[in-house]
Amino acid sequence: MIDRELLAILVCPVSKTSLVVSQDGEELQCVASGLAYPVRDGIPVLLADEARELAPEELEALRKQTPGVET
Repeated sequence: MIDRELLAILVCPVSKTSLVVSQDGEELQCVASGLAYPVRDGIPVLLADEARELAPEELEALRKQTPGVET
């Protein structure tokens, strides 16, 4: 699990906006860029080349779960 203090200072390297921990805790997701970054052994891998694009339905669900998060 990602430490809340760490999460507060991390941003998406593409959009420079905040990140949200996925429900399973295995990714950090960005509403603005629509990208999901893996968390490996508790370490966020914030490299655009390592990110996956969120499917449209995943992105829509994320937007509904996180109202007020930067888009």
